Amino acid sequence: MIRAFTLEWLKLKHYKVFWILFGLYLLAQLIITNGGVFFLEWLKSKGADFQGIDPTILPIYDFPDIWQNSTWLASFVKVLISFIVIVSVNNELSYNTLRQNIIDGVSKREFLLSKFSLILFLAGVCTLVLFLSGLVAGMIYSHVTDLKYVFDQLDYLLAYFLQLVVFSLFAFSIAMVIKKAGFAIVLIFLYNLVFEPIVTAILEFAPFTRDYTAGIVKFFPMYSIEKLCGKAYESPFARYLFQEIKDSIYWYEWLIAIGWGLLFILFINWVLNKRDLKA
Repeated sequence: MIRAFTLEWLKLKHYKVFWILFGLYLLAQLIITNGGVFFLEWLKSKGADFQGIDPTILPIYDFPDIWQNSTWLASFVKVLISFIVIVSVNNELSYNTLRQNIIDGVSKREFLLSKFSLILFLAGVCTLVLFLSGLVAGMIYSHVTDLKYVFDQLDYLLAYFLQLVVFSLFAFSIAMVIKKAGFAIVLIFLYNLVFEPIVTAILEFAPFTRDYTAGIVKFFPMYSIEKLCGKAYESPFARYLFQEIKDSIYWYEWLIAIGWGLLFILFINWVLNKRDLKA
C-alpha cells in the first residue's frame, strides 16, 4: 500500500489542479461547518427567531453535539471531492499514463491500490481537518469542555470518513466507465441529486406503495451513504427546537455503506481486468 501511495503521490505532488481542487474542498468544508456563528448573527440582525428563541444562543458548537452538527453540514459538499478522483482517473485514461505504467511493469492491482490509497488519504485529511476545526470551535464556543463531552460521539467523524471513502469509490467507478471527466461529473450530479432522490422518495413516501417499498430504500447507494451523517431532511439542529432527531448511527447503516464500498471496488477491478491496456 505504501508503494502504491508513493506512485500516486509522485504523479500528483506537482499537479496544480489537484491542489486547487483539494484546497477548495477543504475551504468549502471549513466555511460550511464554522460559519454557523456568523449565520446566526445574520439571522438575528434580520429579526429572525425560532419560536421566540434568540438564534445566537443556540448551542450549535457545544460538545458533543458539534460532531453530529459539523459532519451533517460537511456532507453537503462531499460531491466536490469526487472531482479530484475523477480528474485523477481521467488523466490516467486520457493521456495513456495507465497503459504506460502497465507496460512499465505496474500491475493493475497496484493501480487500484494507488487510487484507493489516494481516496483514503483525501478522506483522512478532510476528516482530520474537520476534527481540528470542530475542536477549536468547540473550545471557543462550547459551554462544556470536559474531556468526556469533547470526545463523545466521535463516531460521527468515523462515519464522515466512511462516507467520503465510499462516495469517492462511486466516483472512481463512474470514471472507469466514462472517460470524459465532464460527462462523469454531470452523471454523478444527476444521479446523486436527481435520479436516486426521486426514485427513493417515490418508494419511501408514495401513499399506496410505501408500506411495501419503503424498507428497500436504505439499500440504495447514495441513500445509504448519506444516512451515515443524516439525510438532508434529518437536520440535527431540530433538537434546539425541541424536536426529535436521529441521534445515532445504526449498525446496519454501517454495514450497508461498507457493502457498497466493497461492491464499487469489485466493479472497478472487473472493469480494469476487462480493459485491454496493452493494445
